[in-house]
Amino acid sequence: MNGSAGRNSETRAIVTGGAQGIGFAVAEALADEGCRALALIGRSQEKGDKAVAALKKSGVDAIFISADVAKVADCKRAVDTAIAHFGTVNALVNAAATSARGSLVETSEELFDTIFATNVRGPFFLMQGLVAHLLARKAPGSIVNVLSMSAHAGQSFLTPYSTSKGALMTLTKNVANAYRTNRIRCNAVLPGWMDTEGEDIVQKKWHGAADDWLEKAEAGQPMGQLVKPAQLARLISYMVSPQAGVMTGSLVDYDQNVAGAGAE
Repeated sequence: MNGSAGRNSETRAIVTGGAQGIGFAVAEALADEGCRALALIGRSQEKGDKAVAALKKSGVDAIFISADVAKVADCKRAVDTAIAHFGTVNALVNAAATSARGSLVETSEELFDTIFATNVRGPFFLMQGLVAHLLARKAPGSIVNVLSMSAHAGQSFLTPYSTSKGALMTLTKNVANAYRTNRIRCNAVLPGWMDTEGEDIVQKKWHGAADDWLEKAEAGQPMGQLVKPAQLARLISYMVSPQAGVMTGSLVDYDQNVAGAGAE
């Protein structure tokens, strides 16, 4: 019997960035593992409708909430909407993010604020909403934040992005420690270079990449591939589930390159 079968049958989750990429892959994994209540948060109603339709075919009560996580009011509305629809929610996956480019000397105040609003402030207030709900119910719950290997340092053109992921890393640890006696777990994954729709846009917009950039990028990786959303999603769905036991405050590097290792 598949050890993952049914492990999220009691999970009622909010997934940000849930209409595409990592977020939708997580939603699919949760659904495959028995989750029947999923609220996807994103900005594109069109993508959201497609994602919800796909999940409903699997018997999931899925809803799409159009919201911009960079706006605190949207974050609060999204959590309230999900709770109102499902009656209760006990899990949150913060997958939405912006990876806009900017070095230390090139980053404008506006860009800095946009990145931190999306990558730090949004997850902060989404977690606030879920945790307050769980505390009021005296119920256990689970949060997984999607960070990046860039949180360890990051490239020179990712200064504000890397810094925002470092802030979310500390926030993950802080929340894990603060609510462990309430049985509310908070963990994070730090994926390396990923093959997503968003990355394709980034490579072409910021780096002038050709259509075959993925093939070339994967050829240069130690394991011959970039991180695939469906692979990462199964780790996240495990961390969300009760099967993860007492796991909290964990930061899991998910990459083929080891942080701190020098060039061979």
